[in-house]
Amino acid sequence: MPELPSDDPARRQRLVFVSHSSRDTWVAKQIAFGIRNAGAEPFLDEAEIEVGGDFEEDILAFLEKAHELVVLLTPWALERPYVWAEIGAAWGRRIPIVALLHGIGASELQSRPGVPLLLKRRNMIDLNDVDQYFEELRHRTDRGASI
Repeated sequence: MPELPSDDPARRQRLVFVSHSSRDTWVAKQIAFGIRNAGAEPFLDEAEIEVGGDFEEDILAFLEKAHELVVLLTPWALERPYVWAEIGAAWGRRIPIVALLHGIGASELQSRPGVPLLLKRRNMIDLNDVDQYFEELRHRTDRGASI
């Protein structure tokens, strides 16, 4: 199991779970890099879960501590059960869900049958505008992880 950040407020860091399809791993790594540069700690399953580790348990453990979820929504990610499970876990915890769109537009996503209202009601941004998210994240990390 990956080491989770400390509960000590002096050492607390904003935690961001990066949800994505395995087909989008390279892009997800770039997003994680941007999150780290914004002063937050990303969780990316490929980087955090050891070979032979308990995949589901490690994901749940980080999602329980995460301050927000970034989900990379691509046409193929919409077909992945883990992406939906991670969105559902974040929604259940009432943490922010940031939807980054790549290869699909907001209107196309919102008109797709089966996409839950909880996702359709989110502000979604195109991956090309991800710097806007990083800047907002930088402001949140500057104010502290508890916000």
